[in-house]
Amino acid sequence: MGTRDSGFYRHDLDGLRGVAIALVAVFHVWFGRVSGGVDVFLVLSGFFFGGRLLRAALTPGVALRPVPEITRLIRRLLPALVVVLAASAVLTILIQPQTRWEAFADQSLASLGYFQNWELANTAADYLRAGESVSPLQHIWSMSVQGQFYIAFLALIIGSALLFRRMLGRRARTGFVVLLSVLTIASFVYAIIEHDADQATAYYSSFARAWELLLGALVGAIVPSLRCPMWLRTTAAVVALAAILSCGALIDGVREFPGPWALVPVGAALLLVLSAANRHADPHTRGRIPAPNRLLATRPFVALGAMAYSLYLWHWPLLIFYLAQTGSSRVNFAEGAAVLAVSGVLAWLTTRYVEDPLRTRGSAAATVPVVRWPLRSRWRRPTIVLGSTVALVGVALTATSFTWREHVTALRANGDELATLSPHEYPGARALINHMRFPKLPMRPTVLEAKNDIPESTKDGCISDFDNIDVINCTYGDKAATRTIALAGGSHAEHWITALDLLGQRHHFKIVTYLKMGCPLTTEEVPLVMGDNRPYPKCHEWNQRVMSKIIADRPDYVFTTSTRPWNIKPGDVMPSGYLGVWQQFSDNHIPVLAMRDTPWMVRDDGEPFFPSDCLADGGDAKSCGIERSKVLSDHNPTLDYVAQFPLLKPLDMSDAVCRKDYCRAAEGNVLIYHDAHHISATYMRSMAGELGRQIRAVTRWWPA
Repeated sequence: MGTRDSGFYRHDLDGLRGVAIALVAVFHVWFGRVSGGVDVFLVLSGFFFGGRLLRAALTPGVALRPVPEITRLIRRLLPALVVVLAASAVLTILIQPQTRWEAFADQSLASLGYFQNWELANTAADYLRAGESVSPLQHIWSMSVQGQFYIAFLALIIGSALLFRRMLGRRARTGFVVLLSVLTIASFVYAIIEHDADQATAYYSSFARAWELLLGALVGAIVPSLRCPMWLRTTAAVVALAAILSCGALIDGVREFPGPWALVPVGAALLLVLSAANRHADPHTRGRIPAPNRLLATRPFVALGAMAYSLYLWHWPLLIFYLAQTGSSRVNFAEGAAVLAVSGVLAWLTTRYVEDPLRTRGSAAATVPVVRWPLRSRWRRPTIVLGSTVALVGVALTATSFTWREHVTALRANGDELATLSPHEYPGARALINHMRFPKLPMRPTVLEAKNDIPESTKDGCISDFDNIDVINCTYGDKAATRTIALAGGSHAEHWITALDLLGQRHHFKIVTYLKMGCPLTTEEVPLVMGDNRPYPKCHEWNQRVMSKIIADRPDYVFTTSTRPWNIKPGDVMPSGYLGVWQQFSDNHIPVLAMRDTPWMVRDDGEPFFPSDCLADGGDAKSCGIERSKVLSDHNPTLDYVAQFPLLKPLDMSDAVCRKDYCRAAEGNVLIYHDAHHISATYMRSMAGELGRQIRAVTRWWPA
């Protein structure tokens, strides 16, 4: 079923593939949502590839040869991918600042190696990279999932075929069905569990997505035809097509997939497959298959399906590069239409002149007839030249990516000297606080050094990641001291460790860390990740543990943040979830050093931006900064609660970061932020004096 060799091919499913990818592109470009089209595409990939392999495995006497299959996959998938990656590399150099080239190099290598989904999963779990701009290669995660599935499924089927044919004989079919059914159920259960635990990471997980491809493979192999009344087939097809078309509008796939809601696009795709599952039907004839399937089998939809892969590859990078060039966060109707039109043209050219000539003749994975050169040999000069060119481009892209990564690594090797910069030449915050005069010198850290200018506690692994709910304690400052400050909360509390460590060594107190990425001390039942506002249930679990631990340890002071930026208006606020924390500390007679949060660099639309990106793109310290009134209220919100909580001791370092009316990207020759809202370790060292003055005023631990 579904092969040209058998004389029957599901042209309607080619059309469905075209519709699915068109929905992906349209929802990406105009609505910024997930349409469910990728899930349909995964099902169809499992149906075509997995179903064909299973049918071969279930046919006695048919040999399964892995090398031809892998060769066919390489010819089918890599050429178009290499072309798009090469074009994206050129556009990255022309449009993106140098600070983004490393991320592109990493993701380019991940895309070529078909582990882009895991690269993105790691990025989603890495709070220090959570604010990075959207990658022009982000969409290739689904291609990586498919590539991994193809190889794993091929190995599974070949290995199982050898075993089942020998042990089960005619009952091998049952063995395959049981094995794949168990794997499908296991993957689906895993997807549900992981979706609840860490949806952002689960979204890219091959294990959480495998069930979608496995279902397609099972249907493709064991349901060659169905005998159902036409009215039932038509009803199923209409419902399925309506579900696919409306899925993106009704379901927030970004947050809900690959959990149970993914059953909607997956189930709809399977319904459309089954609605025309008739060995004796032809999608081009009338009256034998449902009308929706006949519609999908018409020339426009089949043509769209033929270039679906290339269209998927092209539309996303073109959109991202256009937004980067214009500085916008979204496109209007005309701009979006232009992006889609250019994507369509490039997709057709790529399909016609790259994909088709290099496809394997007779491949069941092909969606259009293979172009055959009018010569006896299947591989003649034009094809050899094309294949060689694509291979050389892939090698050049790989070599260039590795070279740039090594270049950046060598530059960051100089980062060790940042801790010893002259305070007279690089005063940083001292230029604001003490009105110091200083010579004009190249900014440090440089825009390429900034990424690694992070607190020692991060490098030491002293902050729990998103998945970890354990309380990790590390000690800094004077480790032998008897006086203790507990540094507690998320990374916005953590970045103060650089200054606190210096002060602890200087004035003989120790700092013990109680930190978790993106998780402030709060009594909220459903806290949100600091920075992207996605649900963070493990933050609540960690808070329950950490509060008990801090209270049991009884430090002299707890140092933590006391404010957050407003998400809906300018300025900052003290969240209500913090009040329960202050009350618990007050009830246990533990004073709190309540630090006002540092300003977040955000655009007018509220999206964070990296000052280092702006500087690398030709901006200056002022143009890459932000008005103070947009990120800080005139009045520190913490002060409103001092009467209610006498042990709450407000600290405010805003004047060490911002001028009276403006927060610049750099002060005193020092870059302030290493990302959009974390202070660079170098600048934090320059704030130690003022921070010490404020802490001393509260604690009286050392003389003025």
